[in-house]
Amino acid sequence: MYPAPFHYHRADSLQGAISLLSELGDSARALAGGQTLIVWMKLRFDEPQHLVDLGRIPDLSRISQEGDEVRIGALATHAEIAGSAVADLLPIVRDCGSGIADAQVRSRGTIGGALGSADPSCDWPTLLHTLDAELTCTGPEGTRTIPVSELVEDIYTTILKPAELITEIRFRRPPANSGGSYTAFKRCAPAYPTASAGVQLTLEDGDVCSDIRIALGSAGLKTVTSEEAENILRGHALTEASIDKAAEAIVAAAEPVPDQRGSEDFKRAVLRTLVKRAVDIAVRRCHGETIRGHHEYV
Repeated sequence: MYPAPFHYHRADSLQGAISLLSELGDSARALAGGQTLIVWMKLRFDEPQHLVDLGRIPDLSRISQEGDEVRIGALATHAEIAGSAVADLLPIVRDCGSGIADAQVRSRGTIGGALGSADPSCDWPTLLHTLDAELTCTGPEGTRTIPVSELVEDIYTTILKPAELITEIRFRRPPANSGGSYTAFKRCAPAYPTASAGVQLTLEDGDVCSDIRIALGSAGLKTVTSEEAENILRGHALTEASIDKAAEAIVAAAEPVPDQRGSEDFKRAVLRTLVKRAVDIAVRRCHGETIRGHHEYV
């Protein structure tokens, strides 16, 4: 199916894009990599009259580490992030970026576009929840910072204001003795995950977990987290029994939607396995093991 007719506009600056979006109003959409928006348009799920292309705006694809802070521009592609020095430093970032869809999508799709789509099956929101990331957003009223945990209001709906754009993602580099892992289960490479899980943890005195974040994707209308699950492990030695208990707690907080990718019971079973696998890899990385993360396929 072809999208409905639309007018194309190319923005050369951030302020120019915001001005265009403000002027055109609800009939306009911002175009980043287009890997989600164009699909929606072809399916006639969305029929904007105007597209404002952000791709030529300078400095919005920069990836850097300044002190202990990591900064990723919203127009950085999945492939650029997966191949960056930040991904070398934090394997959990490469786990996520290198496993998204196929090479074509990774070379065009952007982290900002993935976040802005508010699709609960997207990989980046789940990963960024484990790193307590913050988003820099700029609009007609100026710039503000939003925790990634507050971005999504409902499925496909964010708290972004009209003509407001995500411009940068920031998070702190985890402390020493930390490790993380992101893993997803898919029918095939181009498909969205049937289920996904991210874990970032810090160990002290052997296998005592001093801090941990766990997040689930494709597990409800938004990214799923659970303080109860994290508190089962935080401050305690990691054992098979405690990890099983934590996995049960966060899966209990999930509300996976049955669809062509599987039933609710099937998705819950997959989520339990992914959480335990992610914890295991994170712990091994804490101990200095080099493990190449990857997504699982049916």
